[in-house]
Amino acid sequence: MTTKKSPAEIAREAFRQLAVRRIVPTPEAYRDIYYEIAGMPPPTPEPVESEAEKMLSGFAATLSGAPGDYADFGRRCSRAAKSRDWEAYGKILTQFIERSLKKPAGGIELAPPPPPPASANIPLSLVDEKQDARQLREMLGRALNFALPCLLQATPELAAESENLGRALKDAHSDEALNGIAARLKQLCYQIEVRSGDAGEQQEMLYRLFKLLLENISEMLEDDSWLRGQIEVVQDLLSGPLDQRALEDATRAFKDVIYKQGQLKNSIADARGTVKNLMQTFLDRLAGMVASTGDFHDKMGGLNQRISHAQNIADLSSLMDEVLAETRHMQEEARNSRDRMASAQNEVTEAERKIAELEQKLQQLSELVREDQLTGSLNRRGLEDVYERETARSERRGTPLCVAMLDLDNFKKLNDSLGHQAGDGALKHLVRIVKSTLRSMDVIARYGGEEFLILFPETTVEAATTSMMRVQRELTKHFFMHENEKVLITFSAGVALRQPGESQESLLKRADEAMYQAKRTGKNRVVVAE
Repeated sequence: MTTKKSPAEIAREAFRQLAVRRIVPTPEAYRDIYYEIAGMPPPTPEPVESEAEKMLSGFAATLSGAPGDYADFGRRCSRAAKSRDWEAYGKILTQFIERSLKKPAGGIELAPPPPPPASANIPLSLVDEKQDARQLREMLGRALNFALPCLLQATPELAAESENLGRALKDAHSDEALNGIAARLKQLCYQIEVRSGDAGEQQEMLYRLFKLLLENISEMLEDDSWLRGQIEVVQDLLSGPLDQRALEDATRAFKDVIYKQGQLKNSIADARGTVKNLMQTFLDRLAGMVASTGDFHDKMGGLNQRISHAQNIADLSSLMDEVLAETRHMQEEARNSRDRMASAQNEVTEAERKIAELEQKLQQLSELVREDQLTGSLNRRGLEDVYERETARSERRGTPLCVAMLDLDNFKKLNDSLGHQAGDGALKHLVRIVKSTLRSMDVIARYGGEEFLILFPETTVEAATTSMMRVQRELTKHFFMHENEKVLITFSAGVALRQPGESQESLLKRADEAMYQAKRTGKNRVVVAE
């Protein structure tokens, strides 16, 4: 029988899952994981502000009316709450807590005072201050009891100290006790910083060792170009800034390639086995032919002796019949051996052709990992995979997802006047500018010819439009150089925000129509889709 977990245990496990899954600790994410662990369906989200968000917004508004530096913290929290940037809100709140713990006795009280007499006239601002202090105390206790232990699983002693501090904070009701907790908390932060530095140094050493290992393997490779291609992909990935999305893309691509390479390698092994069997059969038949030839010579030698001892024409006629019969038999064996050898040769040639074809496919699979070979952006297949992942993430988290369809202006004229090599260089230059200008989480894919598609996860349509205009400005600052001459290239783009449940075909069609509207209205423009 399964033991039912208490709310406190469910909350602890929810905080741990947030850390393990590397999910931003927003109220919505915490709520979804809490109900998932509890085994209950989550309540249907309402379009209005949640109670947790109301509490955090109210706290920020109250803090904004406090005197001194606290008002500044309140205003910063209010801005973060309005933009629903809860990660920034948490950072500001952490700074406020650290600031409050360093305050002298005249600062905000962390321990609630004894209740005043009913006849006392308590100012409303003082009541709000005490309520804020209690809320901060509770949030600090939750961080010490749940959040930090999840992040410190690799160091059990620090995790235990964090939980002990959380329990001590709950029972502390005097300035002396709070000062002791503050000192212990400071020491805990120092230990965490030291351990994090050690872990970072170890990770850097492993990173260098891995790069050295890849370089060594790459130097040893000769003909296995399909494996060399995969190693180069990993080296390119390690040379740039690492992020979760880049690792996800590389992992997805390698899983696909490894699976298909395994199939092709088995096919190649089967083909090579067929060649080996054919060679063995050839040798067996050759040995049989040699044996038959030896028997023929032996028989011919015996018949020669019998002919030399023949006494009459009848004996010679009989011996001649045997010679002719043996010769015909030898000729038939030779013809059969020739036919079998020709058949075996054809089978070997076909097996060799199949091996060459399979090895070529294996080489092509290695190239698939690099996506579009010309520009280094994703190809259509890679775009499908990323789009499916980002739409699922957008629907799960309720975050916006935008796409931008762009097309180089006057690309045919550039090709005709400067040549296709200049056109290819212009495409590669465009992709370099896009990648250096946009965020690492934004994805560019070659949609066809001079058309490209850019995915903007967790981005509003206004922000996506601003990003595309920033890319246009960068193209005017960094000219494309062809044979030491500056060539200005521009593009027209259409930006569309994905609607809930909208299909990929509908979304790309809206972005494409907006892009053609930008073309018709003067080019080098960005138009938002209707």
